[in-house]
Amino acid sequence: TLSYQLLDTRSQLLALGHGARRLHVSAAYRAKAKVSMSRFEPTSFVNYERLQSNIDIVRKRLNRPLTLSEKIVYGHLDDPHNQEIDRGRTYLRLRPDRVAMQDATAQMAMLQFISSGLPKVAVPSTIHCDHLIEAQTGGVQDLARAKEVNQEVYKFLSSAGAKYGVGFWKPGSGIIHQIILENYAYPGVMLIGTDSHTPNGGGLGSICIGVGGADAVDVMAGIAWELKCPKVIGVKLTGTLSGWTSPKDVILKVAGILTVKGGTGAIVEYHGPGVDSISCTASQVGMATICNMGAEIGATTSVFPYNHRMRTYLEKTGRGQIAALADEYSDSLVPDEGCEYDELIELNLDQLKPHINGPFTPDLAHPVSEVGAIAEKNGWPLEVKVGLIGSCTNSSYEDMGRAASVAKQALDKGLTCKAQFTVTPGSEQIRATIERDGYSKILGDVGGVVLANACGPCIGQWDRQDVKKGEKNTIVTSFNRNFTARNDANPATHAFVTSPEIVTALAIAGTLNFNPETDYLTAANGEKFKLDPPNGDELPAKDFDPGQDTYQHPPPDGSSVKVDVSPTSNRLQLLEPFGKWCGGDLEDMKVLIKVKGKCTTDHISAAGPWLKFRGHLDNISNNMLIGAVNSENDAINKIKNYLTGEYGQVPDVARHYKANSVSWVVVGDDNYGEGSSREHAALEPRHLGGKAIIVKSFARIHETNLKKQGVLPLTFSNPSDYDKIRPDDTISIRGLKTFAPGKPLTALVKHSDGSEEALELNHTFNETQIEWFQAGSALNRMKELQ
Repeated sequence: TLSYQLLDTRSQLLALGHGARRLHVSAAYRAKAKVSMSRFEPTSFVNYERLQSNIDIVRKRLNRPLTLSEKIVYGHLDDPHNQEIDRGRTYLRLRPDRVAMQDATAQMAMLQFISSGLPKVAVPSTIHCDHLIEAQTGGVQDLARAKEVNQEVYKFLSSAGAKYGVGFWKPGSGIIHQIILENYAYPGVMLIGTDSHTPNGGGLGSICIGVGGADAVDVMAGIAWELKCPKVIGVKLTGTLSGWTSPKDVILKVAGILTVKGGTGAIVEYHGPGVDSISCTASQVGMATICNMGAEIGATTSVFPYNHRMRTYLEKTGRGQIAALADEYSDSLVPDEGCEYDELIELNLDQLKPHINGPFTPDLAHPVSEVGAIAEKNGWPLEVKVGLIGSCTNSSYEDMGRAASVAKQALDKGLTCKAQFTVTPGSEQIRATIERDGYSKILGDVGGVVLANACGPCIGQWDRQDVKKGEKNTIVTSFNRNFTARNDANPATHAFVTSPEIVTALAIAGTLNFNPETDYLTAANGEKFKLDPPNGDELPAKDFDPGQDTYQHPPPDGSSVKVDVSPTSNRLQLLEPFGKWCGGDLEDMKVLIKVKGKCTTDHISAAGPWLKFRGHLDNISNNMLIGAVNSENDAINKIKNYLTGEYGQVPDVARHYKANSVSWVVVGDDNYGEGSSREHAALEPRHLGGKAIIVKSFARIHETNLKKQGVLPLTFSNPSDYDKIRPDDTISIRGLKTFAPGKPLTALVKHSDGSEEALELNHTFNETQIEWFQAGSALNRMKELQ
């Protein structure tokens, strides 16, 4: 793009003669500033000028140094002159640069965009086919089968992309977050993605935020996007990573410190002298790993400051022009000297040891040196049945190289993996490059099966055959999440997350009770040997091999493209608008279920085999809350229907209540809705007649998703009031006629013994969000305003 613009300027100069020299110089400068956001969008440009201008306006208004997070977020304000800014309190109206959607969430996002009636997306947007490919036998066969099984969905997404101006990455292209890193993320960009691990892009100095599909529709429609002004948690890194310690250990340690809800409402900003150690020893992609798994502590996103490693990565991935421009604006891409954080964590990398987190929650952190003893004490199975490397968290060229360096040491001593071993490349580019450079052969020779360039077992797309459901067993992965039954639908599987090199070592040893820093393996000839610390090139010496071309450009004019949704399809269903608010209080609602303990979006709307219904709201609603524990009987998917007196499955009872015009609420515990960004966990309760979710506290994305769909997310003013709710209560919510920001609502709880009590309920609605509720959903409100 740049060369064409300069050529055009020279042509003007020739036409106008020597008197136009001043015009030539200024036009050349303008041309220099016009650098395309990606090679796929030659007419959409990086806008550092606007970023810098907004930062200057806000810094002058606030009269203080700014964190990097603030610079990029406030740099995208819709109205920097007048926006009220108070970290943790006010809502910001923002203008993100682009949108990315994975195929499981893109279905509902595009169905909502279609029902908005708009002709074309207002910002660059992409769809990535990565979630619907099930791991069974190996990459080639699994991909071919997925294309056949999901043909209807892929055709819908492809045609919808073409019609509405959205780029389409075909199945086999790779995992959304790796594709974003390779093509779309760059320092200072603001990207929203319909996947909770979108923050992966923070490793390239971007503010990348996971959202539900309705939020994506706002941005694609050209509407200012709302985000509660994030607090900023600073993580100051000192020292240097070395030996078996990897970037993954930084976030495993931070997760242990902050827990699964410690980052809620905040951006985690890494800074300090240790950042250069990470960028030197573990590359920009290592920083992406750290940001990716920030989703596990509930953070809005995570980010690293611009540095020379990011520049090198941009150059290696064909974006040298962006790197040169970022160098010019580098002051806007690092924190100001003397900026202040809401919370500060200091981490000395010299003292950091390899970690492994789990089972059943990603914040249960253990040093690898201690996990064997801890497992024995707790009765966790020591034998490692399967080791799985890859996923969006750890599937870079360097990750694969470090794992291969461990595998080669074992092969040289005549050993292969005692456990089963799978390898998931992050993208077609990574797959082709590790194949060319011999890593795939090493990982295959040690016992690895290379799976498709997709999410696979990380999200439950795994047809696991080696253990029966209910059989207690241990797996180790380089993934990001390890909730109960997430990977293989077996609630007895103890899943642990760690770095790819530790996974490889444990798969070779076949046991959790192995510390590669100190313990010995026995070679085929009987001699004892220790594994050397892993090593791997950060980037390929011969540049990346792009592999097969898997991108579909939208046509310049897609208005004639047809997007068909069959009325008899069981995979796709056009959306009907939800009903408006009744205009009064919500009276005498049943408690559908009082949930006990952890309730993630996996519990509310399971993935795995249910992914195939992500475009069909009625069908996917048959998985609503089937993983949640009922406080009444400690059972899963077994609740009492108070109209019939019989016990049934959660979705069936909800449908029965709806058919009988009985509204209902869900009562829940802390950090309700943590995990994935899937808005189906909000759409399903709305579709089946739910009016409110009342809990101790919410995870950020889920709370927003509920608001978008016209459901009331409410929290107990006194968290111990959770204990006052009984399964057979009826609940009325009072105060809705005077519903206002900051003003609590009241739950009038009627017990079956005739007694009543009033409980105060808090909410975080602002004026705009109250309008969503009154209209029945954010999409309804958007149509009212058109």
